[in-house]
Amino acid sequence: MNLNKYNQIYQDISNDIASSKYTKDDVLPSEHRLVEMFDVSRETVRKALNLLQENGYIQKMKGKGSVVIYNPSMDFTVSHLTSFKEIQQLKTKKYSTAVVELEQYPAERFPKVMVALNLNPEDKIWQLVRQRRYSGTTHIVDTDYFIVDMIPGLNTKIAQDSIYEYIEKKLGLVIAYSHKEITFDAMTDDETKLFDHTDVPYVATVESIVHLNDARPFQYNVSKHLASEFRFVDFSRRFHGS
Repeated sequence: MNLNKYNQIYQDISNDIASSKYTKDDVLPSEHRLVEMFDVSRETVRKALNLLQENGYIQKMKGKGSVVIYNPSMDFTVSHLTSFKEIQQLKTKKYSTAVVELEQYPAERFPKVMVALNLNPEDKIWQLVRQRRYSGTTHIVDTDYFIVDMIPGLNTKIAQDSIYEYIEKKLGLVIAYSHKEITFDAMTDDETKLFDHTDVPYVATVESIVHLNDARPFQYNVSKHLASEFRFVDFSRRFHGS
C-alpha cells in the first residue's frame, strides 16, 4: 500500500469538507466510487476513510456509508473521548463525585438541549448535576442531559460511578464522538455556591453534544471548570478495546 497515496486522499477529502464541498450530514461517495475516482485499491481508500473518521471529519455508518460530521467552527482535535472515571484511573490526583441533582423533566424546559438532541417538547430528559471535588474543593461542575428513553434506569449510584460504563456495558450502546464548544465566563451566583469559593472568579464552560456510533445524539453536557486549571479540546472520539 502506498502510504503517501492514502494520505493524499485524506488531504483531498478533508479539504473538500473544510471548504464545504461536502457539508455536515452529506454522505461521501461509496468506497467503490472512491476507488475509481483516485485509481487506488480498496484498502488504500479504507485507510483514508479511517483517518478521516479518527480526525473528526466523518462517521462511518453501517448501511449508509461515510457521513460528514465536521463542523466548520471546530479548531482543535483530540483522539480520545473518555469518561471522568477513566480519566481518574490515569491520574494520581483523585477526585470524588457528588451528585447534586438527578431529575426527569420534559424537554421543553431546556429549549437549547431539546434542539441539540432532536427532541419533541413532551419527550423526557434527565437533568444530572455533579460536583467533582478534590481536597475539599469543587474544581468541576458537570450538568448533563440524557434522553430518558435511551438511557433508562439512571440512578445516583450509576452517576457517582460511571455513566459511560453503564451505557456501554449494561445497555450495550456504543459511544462514538462529540462536538464541543468552549467559552470563558464570569461565575454566576449559583456557580459560586457550587464551586464553594470565589478565589477564581471565572469558569471555562464546555458544552458538548455526544453521539452514538449510529450518529444519534444522546447526551448534552455543560461542564464548568475553574479557569485557572483548564485545558480544552473540541472534537473527541471514543476508542474501544484499548
